[in-house]
Amino acid sequence: DAAAASVHGRKARLEAVAERVEGAGLTLLGATGIEDQLQDEVARTISDIQAAGIKFWVLTGDKPETAINIGYSSGVLEARSHIYRLESA
Repeated sequence: DAAAASVHGRKARLEAVAERVEGAGLTLLGATGIEDQLQDEVARTISDIQAAGIKFWVLTGDKPETAINIGYSSGVLEARSHIYRLESA
């Protein structure tokens, strides 16, 4: 948030944040796309997968509010979830 709100050096600060995220040693295990309405059993399936200890990340080109709403309706996000938003101008 501080990098996105910066007046001076905004681009450099956003790039630095991106480098930290990309260099964090994370491994992408899979990706999926959800378009329009959720299919039957999506929320239950995601809940079962999360119960198995698999972490979910949401990466979308939607408006932030839309992405967050989909995250909650699909069960990827919960009230205790940490939401990190990376946005560009």
